[in-house]
Amino acid sequence: MGQDQPESQAGPANSPPVAPLPVVAFDFDGTLTVRDSYTAFLKWRAGPRRHAAGMIRLIPAALAYLVHRDRGRIKAAATREFLRGVPRERLEADALAFAERFSRSLLRPDALATWMRWRGEPVRLAIVTASPELIVAPFARDLGADVLIGTQLVFDGQDRVTGAFATPNCRGPEKIVRLKAAFGPDFELKAAYGDTGGDREMLAAAELPGYRVFKGTP
Repeated sequence: MGQDQPESQAGPANSPPVAPLPVVAFDFDGTLTVRDSYTAFLKWRAGPRRHAAGMIRLIPAALAYLVHRDRGRIKAAATREFLRGVPRERLEADALAFAERFSRSLLRPDALATWMRWRGEPVRLAIVTASPELIVAPFARDLGADVLIGTQLVFDGQDRVTGAFATPNCRGPEKIVRLKAAFGPDFELKAAYGDTGGDREMLAAAELPGYRVFKGTP
């Protein structure tokens, strides 16, 4: 007699397919946190003197932003100024150290309570953020996120930061594009939480939208 065949993930023959779990999506900066985590990370990593000098050099980019209003461009300029040439391994270690040191002072207690409530439901929890994935990754791992969706950095042949982004800035319509890429075009967005116009499309797609519902401070 031949060996038994493993059961398909879709279930036994003639059984209906298992429906995918609905998604609950949280913006990160200003929603799960009290302020922008990437700005705080760059300032912490650079130190006071290096950060002050870098901010002076970013004045032209800040003035240009008043015209083009492209947050991705000014974020890329800040990334080039403060991170260009940093090896991936070093940046990952710095991101972990930053999260370990500042998570308690950054994360909103009421947002965490809602996150943990959803954690007990049959859903997939996603963090969807315009901040670089690599910087938010330690927070996402600690929270037990099922998926982290963010802006991705470009690394050169020596695995060093170039200052460019491998993906569009993850805000506005791009959040829906990335959610569909992660969960499929027909995914169910059970709930979504955000705090700016950059979350508008994600909130509009959710069955339970939460706009600026978290006010707690650590």
